[in-house]
Amino acid sequence: MHFKTLSAATLLTTSLGLALLLPAAPAVAADCGSGPGGFSAWLGRFKQAAQAEGINQKTLDSALGGVSYSALVIQRDRNQHSMKLSFDEFYKRRVSNAMIQKGRNWIAANRSLADRIEKTYGVDIEVPVAIWGMETNYGSYKGEMLPIFPSLATLAYDCRRSDFFRRNLISALRIVQRGDMRPSDMRGAWAGEIGQTQFMAEAYYNYAVDFDGNGRRDLINSAADVLASTANYLKGYGWKPGGGWQPGSHNYSVLGEWNKAGVYVKAIAKMAEQMKNGKPSKTEAPSGSKKTTGGASQNGGFQFH
Repeated sequence: MHFKTLSAATLLTTSLGLALLLPAAPAVAADCGSGPGGFSAWLGRFKQAAQAEGINQKTLDSALGGVSYSALVIQRDRNQHSMKLSFDEFYKRRVSNAMIQKGRNWIAANRSLADRIEKTYGVDIEVPVAIWGMETNYGSYKGEMLPIFPSLATLAYDCRRSDFFRRNLISALRIVQRGDMRPSDMRGAWAGEIGQTQFMAEAYYNYAVDFDGNGRRDLINSAADVLASTANYLKGYGWKPGGGWQPGSHNYSVLGEWNKAGVYVKAIAKMAEQMKNGKPSKTEAPSGSKKTTGGASQNGGFQFH
């Protein structure tokens, strides 16, 4: 496949959405800090609070033992930039005919699984497959794969978005306690996104499903779990079976719950439609180029999912 490279700054607009670029509203009486000096004391208080929310000591020790403040994560958070692209520019740089065909080929080769996902969640398989392709090139792009617990703990401590990341840190601990993943397996983007369609931990805990029947919800290694969980997320936000997903439709607004950036949502909708109806893209990326994918692990942004 041939892709065109995008800079981190160019991709950031699409993955962040507008909300992340706005100043965070200060929490009332928030337990947070700035700089590494108060992190250890904060972590001790957080562990006590987490126990009160049902996290057991074994989970806390395995996930948060040895966790320290990450200056790298704060640097990434503070150095976010955006660059506006038209939809045509964005789509040309993000999607190719080869990428669309790869999605079609996967569906054809896994028709039974695809049909089960569609029947269970009422979401046309092309939609989660398009998201899968956009986020990590169908799981082939791994990104930095940073340990997410230091990232989430640092961002939960930091005052800029402490409440949001505290919820996700608690959810990440619950994922471990539930037995889905070991702490050492939970690696992803600098802001804590996990897996082949880049779930935040809170969404992972709420929407991930064990669709391959192995007893674990594994969004890092299991394509069945990845696609079923992505479909379940869309169902959870009100996806209407058989309703279509073009701009102006109800389901298009549901796609907006996956990613806040308008060009990204429109790209998913168009890619899924082309995958379904067989029409090639008119904006093929130039031959010989490469492309990084849309998940936040590659570009420093994140989706609210």
